[in-house]
Amino acid sequence: MDGLTKDDFTKNPDPWGLFRQWFAEAEAAEPEDPNAMALATCDADGLPDVRIVLLKGADERGFVFYTNTLSVKGLELADNPRAALVLHWKSLRRQVRARGTVTKVEDAEADAYFASRARDSRLGAWASRQSQPLDSRETLIRAVDEVGARFPGESVPRPPHWTGYRIAPVTMEFWQDGAYRLHDRVRFTRRGDGWEGNRLYP
Repeated sequence: MDGLTKDDFTKNPDPWGLFRQWFAEAEAAEPEDPNAMALATCDADGLPDVRIVLLKGADERGFVFYTNTLSVKGLELADNPRAALVLHWKSLRRQVRARGTVTKVEDAEADAYFASRARDSRLGAWASRQSQPLDSRETLIRAVDEVGARFPGESVPRPPHWTGYRIAPVTMEFWQDGAYRLHDRVRFTRRGDGWEGNRLYP
C-alpha cells in the first residue's frame, strides 16, 4: 500500500503559513462560505454550545469573528473567555481545528468591519435582540424598519453591544482525508513565541 502523499503538509513548520495556503485553496474550491466555522463555547456549568459563524480575519494574532455581545456566545465568553473552532472544507476533504483564549478586538477594528457590511445587515445588528425569544418574524421586520427610520442615511454606527472576538490559539491542528481512513494529521502547540509540530495517528 502506498500511503505517501505528494505534498506532506505535516512537515511544514509554520502553522499560519499552512493555514493561509489551505484557506486560499478553500476560497477557490468551496462553492459557498469557505469561511464558515463551527465555534464552541461553554456555559457556567461547563456545558458546551456550538454553532456556525463566519471567520472574518485570521493572522498570527488569531481568528476573528463578530457577534452581539449579549448573545448566548457573547455571555458565555464573558464568563469563560476560551473557545474552540473547526473549519471543514468538504470539497477538499480537509479540516482545521484550533482552541485558545478569547479577547475582544479593538474598537477601531470592529468599527471598520461594521462599516464594511451592507446597510441592512448593520440595521439588523441594532434590531436583533440575539438569542432572546421572538414572537414573530413581523416583529423583527418592524424593529428593522424602526432602526432604519432612526438612521435614515447610509451611515449606521456600530451598536455598543456588537463587536469582534479574537481567538488566540494555543493549539492548531490540520487534518486531511486519506484512503482507508489513514488520514494525515499534524498538531501545532504554542511554545513561547513559537510552535511545536507533531504528526498524529489518524
